Amino acid sequence: MNTKTNPATKSVEQELIITRIFDAPRELVWKAWTDPERVKRWWGPKNFTAPVSKIDLRVGGTYLNCMRSPEGKDYWSTGVYREIVPPERLVYTFVYDVPGIREHEALETLTFEERDGRTTLTNTTVHRTVEARDGHLRAGMEAGASETLERLAELLTTMDREIVISRVLDAPRELVWEVWTDPRHVVNWWGPNGFTTTIETMDVRPGGVWKHVMHGPDGTDYPNKSVFVEVVKPERIVYSHAGGKEGGPGAHFEATWTFDALEGNKTRATGRMVFASAADREHVAREFKAIEGGHQTLGRLAGYLAKMP
Repeated sequence: MNTKTNPATKSVEQELIITRIFDAPRELVWKAWTDPERVKRWWGPKNFTAPVSKIDLRVGGTYLNCMRSPEGKDYWSTGVYREIVPPERLVYTFVYDVPGIREHEALETLTFEERDGRTTLTNTTVHRTVEARDGHLRAGMEAGASETLERLAELLTTMDREIVISRVLDAPRELVWEVWTDPRHVVNWWGPNGFTTTIETMDVRPGGVWKHVMHGPDGTDYPNKSVFVEVVKPERIVYSHAGGKEGGPGAHFEATWTFDALEGNKTRATGRMVFASAADREHVAREFKAIEGGHQTLGRLAGYLAKMP
């Protein structure tokens, strides 16, 4: 990080400049910065979460991000896009809602420069006054930005190997958890449209095994076996998965499902599948239509929840 304080010109006095090199192409870095579902996975310092990210990526469009501290305190930032040149440049206003700063709108310019498959991100923030810049620093901007960009770097190591699907469900999180973890419910909605499922065992605990067979509408069977790695009721499930077409090529990945409680007794369910390589990810997306199938599965879950008493 480089904080410019050269008093030669007023504009330089008011600047904060952050530079970070990522071991990823800039198209990937751009996507991580502009896709709200991905922003929610890295926005904020270590141990923070990002429950809200709304991005209207157009000139004149707005963004709204929330980062939540481990103590549960929310910190909001918002602004308006002034310039958008994918995947090279973003310019937008920035307001950070903390005392002493929220009254002073800043202007941020991001540039994404790629060389040899690596991307240099430069973030220049120009504050209206030196006092506003200093207030931003006193609010912990330097350490917070460093940890935030480190989380982004971690995300970029898997982005080209993953499939992410998400849906807001009109049901409270405790009910969604029950329907996701009880095999008596799972058999009624698991799988893409037209599929049925037979569950041999589903032991939802760390080290527990989930064995099931999905039956396609054409009669093809897809045996699957997963081992649960992490189970945090009612928030998070992680499992290692192996499965595929009977007698055909298989699919191996680690899946993480998160369940976020939203206002109005709604729940956002998000599934993230990470494969060993980008080629494996593309094979599963093409061969098994995993992205379309995942969205259809969440649609069936939403329909099942809607019919519950």
